[in-house]
Amino acid sequence: MSEQFQIISDGSCDLPPGITAQKRIRVIPFYVSFDGKDYRKELEEIDIREFYQEMVNRKGVYPKTSLPSVQDYMDAFLPYAAEHIPMLVLCISTKLSGSMQSALSARELVLEDYPDAKIRIIDTTLCTVLQGLLVLEAAAMQERGAGFEETVRRMEAIKTTGRIFFTVGNLEYLQAGGRIGRVAGIAGSLLGIRPVITMKEGEIFPSGISRSRKKTLDKTIDLLKEFLQKCGGTIRKYSLAVGFGYDREEAEEYRKMVVERLGGLLRLEDLPLYQIGATIGVHTGPHPLGLGILERA
Repeated sequence: MSEQFQIISDGSCDLPPGITAQKRIRVIPFYVSFDGKDYRKELEEIDIREFYQEMVNRKGVYPKTSLPSVQDYMDAFLPYAAEHIPMLVLCISTKLSGSMQSALSARELVLEDYPDAKIRIIDTTLCTVLQGLLVLEAAAMQERGAGFEETVRRMEAIKTTGRIFFTVGNLEYLQAGGRIGRVAGIAGSLLGIRPVITMKEGEIFPSGISRSRKKTLDKTIDLLKEFLQKCGGTIRKYSLAVGFGYDREEAEEYRKMVVERLGGLLRLEDLPLYQIGATIGVHTGPHPLGLGILERA
């Protein structure tokens, strides 16, 4: 029987509720607002499809997110602390959000009442579907019977292997959210430019530009193949997923294209589709699409 410990993540992990329920993963949601005043809990008070539909319907309105509060984390931690259940908390990169700081503050408050509580908080340096893959690897280790400390060590070891290769509909939302950084340097003020972006260790890096959606999607697959060649080993060493925003149909076609381009190295069922949530969607706009890859635990 596997050692009992609780896996907790913030809402940036973008795992479907069905999976988190099945794996007994506790998710602390972010909040999203379209008017800067009224914030709703993602998944609990606004679902992802509704979030993207509002973005599409209200073009020119840039939604904002707010991180989980200290109280949100305390409410999650206290029942496990009372039952003496260790907690492994996997947070979005601190370069992108202060969610981990809320978790750390909550931990200190919980320890005042439960000084023996074991709450290990990790900066995953990841976000969205890539963070989700790390969370699932932790769950897989637990299911295989790995202990708490062994799982913590392995998560710290593999988190740096994560990459996301993706594109967006345009630069509008990255610019509005202040996340454009070096991507702006290659795109300048050209209209209609679609960037190709690599995310690693919590930062984004430019990897190409095009006016064609198909070309940027092709480039994301090229980047994946280059990554695999550089790292060596078999693709079975890695966990992969497609992350998408508003358009699931496009994501389905993209997934088929990825499998075909990899020449039989990967089966369709080995490449799950996960919808990118509001935490990252406010910066990408409604049309992010790409690949996440992470070394397996």
